[in-house]
Amino acid sequence: MENKVFTVAIIGAGSRGADIYGRLLMQLPEKFKIVALCDPRQNRLDSFGAEFGVSECERYTDENTFFEKKRADVLVIATLDSDHVRQCLKAFELGYDVLLEKPITEHREECEQLLAAQKKYGRKAFVCHVLRYAPAFVKAGELLDSGAIGRLVSIDTVENITYWHYAHSYVRGNWRNRKIAAPIILAKCSHDLDLLQHYAKSKCKSLSSVGDLTYFTAENAPANAAKRCADCQLLETCPYSAKRIYVERWHERGCPTDKWPYNIINSAPTTEEKLYEAIKNGPYGRCVYHCDNNVPDHQIVTMTFENGVKATLNMMTFSKEAGRRMNFYGTLGEIILDEEKGIVEMRIFGGENVTYSINELIKETSGYGHGGGDYVLINELYDILMGHTTQGTSLEESVESHLMGICAEESRLNGGKLIYVHK
Repeated sequence: MENKVFTVAIIGAGSRGADIYGRLLMQLPEKFKIVALCDPRQNRLDSFGAEFGVSECERYTDENTFFEKKRADVLVIATLDSDHVRQCLKAFELGYDVLLEKPITEHREECEQLLAAQKKYGRKAFVCHVLRYAPAFVKAGELLDSGAIGRLVSIDTVENITYWHYAHSYVRGNWRNRKIAAPIILAKCSHDLDLLQHYAKSKCKSLSSVGDLTYFTAENAPANAAKRCADCQLLETCPYSAKRIYVERWHERGCPTDKWPYNIINSAPTTEEKLYEAIKNGPYGRCVYHCDNNVPDHQIVTMTFENGVKATLNMMTFSKEAGRRMNFYGTLGEIILDEEKGIVEMRIFGGENVTYSINELIKETSGYGHGGGDYVLINELYDILMGHTTQGTSLEESVESHLMGICAEESRLNGGKLIYVHK
């Protein structure tokens, strides 16, 4: 068993399933072998099938055909949000262990359904809360656990999505509309909700939330704005111009051939010609004031945990730079994790500040997404499957943070009403 190689199937050969997890799995041939792929896009199957060495007979465009039988030990589910529960239930029934992309679901009853199915079939399920494994966030947890700042009283968290990322994913992209995606507080902030209950070491008792879509609407469009960026006289000046977000930023980053978000709007390898074609004809070239988006562009959640710890989460679109900032307030000091400044700092009352460089913390995982969390997650997956380590983001624990997100959206839609998470 020590030399076991787990076979892996991936459903959803997109930027997470194939670009990230698939390629990381391929770096561990002594532990994993990708043997099957499923995606409705034939070009993705052909590209990644060839790269991963998956035979053509194990590349599926039809989900039903793919699920006719078990095709591997482990199934990576990295499809659209609304597909996750249906596919995970089928995976349990077939006998797969599962690596499940978040969010799991926006429905409380589906959370309960998944937990019941996991218990029934006795399978492992591991949710991709990758920030749990990012070295900077691990360090913050270690400092908290050391007791150096005394008893934890409160946590303040800000997630700065940044203006262009919000425009890409939540105005023009797959998570723009509640008819096709989970609430943004789950779709974007499931990491933050997971971390808050992880650091608080308690279930959330109650919460309230407010937030709205205030800016990306037709009423706020400049008078001379066109429906598509390619046709607009503001193409060179609007900060949300598709040309500026995709073509100019692509050049600024050294013209990568297969990096997010450019690999979303066109097929790899990315070229300037393909980007211009996508802007001219595709959904990512639409004016941000004339899309079918309806999700909030800012939201605040205030939480009370069962052990008395308080927390706030501020999801903010209107920021120039991306990154999270977490402030932990204790009875003997405070800890600050600031991704934009690149530090984790512990400030002991009456003592010296101790500062850790995030660049130093992540140097062994430099170049991998989510502050190195993607890399660590996949490298720890093997030990979890082998039973050598405790599962850090189990389905049961992940459901807890999802219930927080579900309740936050319920509160937001009811004007900030106080909601008790465990009804």
